[in-house]
Amino acid sequence: MARYTGPKLRLTRRLKFLPGLTSKKLGKSSKVVKRPGQHGMVRKKPKPYAVRLEEKQKLRFNYGLNERQLINYIKKAKRIRGATGSILLQLIEMRLDNIVFRLGMASSIPMARQLIGHKHILLNFSCVSIPSYQCKCGDLLMVKDSAASQQWVRRNVICPSLLNCPQHLSFKEETLTGIVLGVVSREWVPLNLNELLIVEYYSRKV
Repeated sequence: MARYTGPKLRLTRRLKFLPGLTSKKLGKSSKVVKRPGQHGMVRKKPKPYAVRLEEKQKLRFNYGLNERQLINYIKKAKRIRGATGSILLQLIEMRLDNIVFRLGMASSIPMARQLIGHKHILLNFSCVSIPSYQCKCGDLLMVKDSAASQQWVRRNVICPSLLNCPQHLSFKEETLTGIVLGVVSREWVPLNLNELLIVEYYSRKV
């Protein structure tokens, strides 16, 4: 399954808060608050499979992962000692595109992925154009020292203090540099989901 490129607000109406998908906000009218589709207002008790599927979709769409990538992260998390659900979130949170977004250099993960792909971001003074690159403790991120890169990022930069920048990251807005101080803890993951249900969803596939 390829990466989702369709209407993003439609997904936020169905899956609620997805901060990494888009910076757009839903209106307050009943037409946009309800779930999309003909039966959006029909309240049925979801089946267990539907609940697990929706939790998986929240994770996948928020971080811009395709199905194969998510399965690979599940496999990798299972090989690491500890709670599989928490390790899964840590692995995904430490992706380069998500770190750029969480530092406030981009308003969404797709925008951060574009910044990285166009080589505006340097990692440890080297150009890395792979959004899925796994960052480590002590990594230094900065904007490329060119007028175009500096101007583009400063025009779109968001102050991390407004984003409630997580404790495992440090950002200097004056120099547009960020440092990875450690591994993210569960309480700093901004998604309202149950990661155990995601592990259960893939229990028979992985």
